[in-house]
Amino acid sequence: MAGGFSLNEQSASAMGVANAGTAANPENATTVFFNPAGMSQLSGNNISFGAAVLDIDAELKEGTGRAVRDNGRPVTGRTGGDIADLAVLPNLYMTREVNDWLDVGFGIHVPYGLEADYEDDFKGRFFADETELKVIAFSPSIAVNDGNGLSLGAGVNIIYAEGKLTKFRDYSGTEARFGLPAGTLDDGYADLEGDDVALTFAFGMLWELSEQTQFGLSAQTGTELELDGDAEIRGFPQGGLVDGELAFSQPTITEKATVPLEIPESITFGARHRLTDAVTLLAGATWAKWSRFEALDIVSREDNGPLSSRTGPALGDDRLIAHVSENWKDTWQANVGAIWQATPEWAFKAGYAWDESPVNEDFRTARIPSGDREWLTLGAQYADARSGWTVDVAAGVLLFDDEEVDEQNYDVNDEPMPGEARFQGIYELDAWSAGIQVSKSF
Repeated sequence: MAGGFSLNEQSASAMGVANAGTAANPENATTVFFNPAGMSQLSGNNISFGAAVLDIDAELKEGTGRAVRDNGRPVTGRTGGDIADLAVLPNLYMTREVNDWLDVGFGIHVPYGLEADYEDDFKGRFFADETELKVIAFSPSIAVNDGNGLSLGAGVNIIYAEGKLTKFRDYSGTEARFGLPAGTLDDGYADLEGDDVALTFAFGMLWELSEQTQFGLSAQTGTELELDGDAEIRGFPQGGLVDGELAFSQPTITEKATVPLEIPESITFGARHRLTDAVTLLAGATWAKWSRFEALDIVSREDNGPLSSRTGPALGDDRLIAHVSENWKDTWQANVGAIWQATPEWAFKAGYAWDESPVNEDFRTARIPSGDREWLTLGAQYADARSGWTVDVAAGVLLFDDEEVDEQNYDVNDEPMPGEARFQGIYELDAWSAGIQVSKSF
């Protein structure tokens, strides 16, 4: 959650060093993801497959949650429980040496993802209930080398994504506007599900300065996913005259909609230095252009639709069904790590990463209540030279500070909407991750 909705857990061999120097350290076929140029340093055919588990504990701190409705009435409820379940992130990578100067590869992995689900009686249920983003990428890649230590690589990431957004709807402002007693209208419920396919492109360079030292650089282009689906609101109030008196019904209304979701450009730098025959030092840094993500919008795909015609004018854009100001920031991640080759078969790893959150603290939301984090990891590797099989295992802990949320409804100009709806609270976050990777060279 700190790195936006990007996922660091792509390889247990890299997790052991907290992803330090991955652009310059092609240990196995997972280099297809980290730097396609690294394929040029793998001999023959290579396959790597594995999975990581990620468990984030994120919960509103007891006694801190406070929420009010559109008309200022307090919202009753509880903390919403632990909002993130255990996630399993699989991966598979393959490379093939075509000849002395050309290598090709392929990967299937999960580069992005996000999941948060509150209990129905959550105090902030009018701002967030369920948030889900699931992404899988297919990545054919190619690398060439000049035979003198310089390699170049490129790849395509074919991304399939599906997402879901839900929340409860507060109609206390409607009650006040029409002079209805509080509680006349039931709360509504908004639900949107959609999917899309998009492409990004990866580029890489690997430069072997000497037998001891090499540097790597990899970059990825950004793109925009457009998650198309239907926006559904259950219990949407509609007024009319019955026997000369105003009466309300609350039917279910749907409208074709899309959620534009920005995927950022990124650049990763890496360095590897063999200090001794037994000790290797690694370092790296990644910059990501998360400032592309300015808002979480639900945009109508209909002209004068039943929902957007009511909500859009107030939000400042007639096409909008809903709008959440995000105003994320560009980020840096910095990593250092070390590998100790204790015996010809056994190696042990350790790593540290500082991961900057893109979330703007002035617009932090209940959907993504995250902040900066630190990542501490340990790993072990067993390699059987005769069979070509290698097994990596790794585990790490993620350290967060408590994060404060003060969320309001804003229009497209980041001005607070009329009414007094607001959610405030402090979140406690901690997490751990673990992974296993099996690799073979043949």
